[in-house]
Amino acid sequence: MAFDVFLQHLTNGISLGSLYALVAIGYTMVYGILRLINFAHGDIFMMATYFTFYSIVIFGVPWYAAFLAVIVVTGALGVILEASAYRPLRDAPRISIMISAIGASFLLENLAIVIFGGRPKAFPALDFFTEVIKLGTVSIQRLTFIIPVMTLVLLYVLLYLINNTKSGMAMRAVSKDFETSRLMGIDVNRTISVTFFLGSMLAAVGGIMWGMKFPQIQPLMGVMPGVKCFIAAVIGGIGNIQGAVLGGFILGLVEILLIAFLPDLTGYRDAFAFILLIIVLLFRPTGIMGEKIAEKV
Repeated sequence: MAFDVFLQHLTNGISLGSLYALVAIGYTMVYGILRLINFAHGDIFMMATYFTFYSIVIFGVPWYAAFLAVIVVTGALGVILEASAYRPLRDAPRISIMISAIGASFLLENLAIVIFGGRPKAFPALDFFTEVIKLGTVSIQRLTFIIPVMTLVLLYVLLYLINNTKSGMAMRAVSKDFETSRLMGIDVNRTISVTFFLGSMLAAVGGIMWGMKFPQIQPLMGVMPGVKCFIAAVIGGIGNIQGAVLGGFILGLVEILLIAFLPDLTGYRDAFAFILLIIVLLFRPTGIMGEKIAEKV
């Protein structure tokens, strides 16, 4: 394979991996505190793309204002989801809250079909992001460079918030022990809401970037990316934020480079993610950066 073609695939893999990483962080943050897989996370990602579409195309909001508004609104949607579907079941058996998460996922998908329609829509093309940059003989969209940079910047900001703010310290305390955190005066409900807000905001950023990179949106578009981002979180070590980012990059690179070197297997592209997941679970069940954690009861 010529070097310029390899470089093209490499940048695409890094870009895709960055998108997986953004959404995987939300999975791993919620799991780190609640030991819950938020199955509706991929659908929150989907809702963000529709919010952006209607803000720009229907209401004519400038893209930069639309992006900021959608990120905040999607964060609020995550908080509402947690308060309505998860908080009432916090003391219920683990299977109950898991069923509630699956139900919330189906609710968002069908709500999107009813409100937005089932027909795919074209995500608005923005010249600033779609402009093609020439690197020798390689042509790469500006968006391909923006996505990894944005992912790393947001990772730094998130780690700073978790390690250097009161809310972040509260999140770390709640992830260790609910009851002890309450005795220390921590508002557990507020802390969990902040976690869902931040995770959903990152899903919104991922959804916006995904819509620009793959400009066709429809109500079930969050299902497969959501599954893959969960796989990325498991590969990196679910519960570990840096691990989620690492898992996202690994999954994106493996997926793109494998079909680049083995184009006959392009139709099995999604299967590579599940094969990689099985391999990781067989040889390192806790993920690359994960640690064994005692189950909460």
